[in-house]
Amino acid sequence: MPPVKHKKTPAPKAFPAVTAAEQPPPSSTATQVADQLHSTAIHLLRRLRIRDREAGVGPAQLSALSVLVFGGPRSLGELADAEQVRPPTMSRIVAGLQRARLVRRHATDDGRRVRLEASPKGVSLMWEARKRRVESLAKVVHGLPENEREQLRNALTLLQQVMRNL
Repeated sequence: MPPVKHKKTPAPKAFPAVTAAEQPPPSSTATQVADQLHSTAIHLLRRLRIRDREAGVGPAQLSALSVLVFGGPRSLGELADAEQVRPPTMSRIVAGLQRARLVRRHATDDGRRVRLEASPKGVSLMWEARKRRVESLAKVVHGLPENEREQLRNALTLLQQVMRNL
């Protein structure tokens, strides 16, 4: 008897694997602008952060202190949310700020919660750090021709609008 031939069912067509390098470039102008803006913002902050070393406080502590100085007193949980970290992480950050006498804890009127606020020393340190960063930027902006400074002012208005819509 001849062997029975089974009809082969074709395998389903799979999508070819595409690596990140093979993906097509962004097709829309908006995506390209957003990508450049993202990269520029990160690089700008990294370069300015170099000036923060002079404060003698680590970046995580300086960031948390900034929230308290420029945003006002917060609970530990609110500060953790603002910094996008978990409360145990923020507890360690705040402990370091307290040891450096940059932050104070105050009980709320009902005594059930604790509010964190920047101490006068913390406020002073933060304003000095901000001043150094602004001075660094000002030197570069000052070197631009007036028409480019005006373009930068206009771009800032648009950036603030974009930020409000995020």
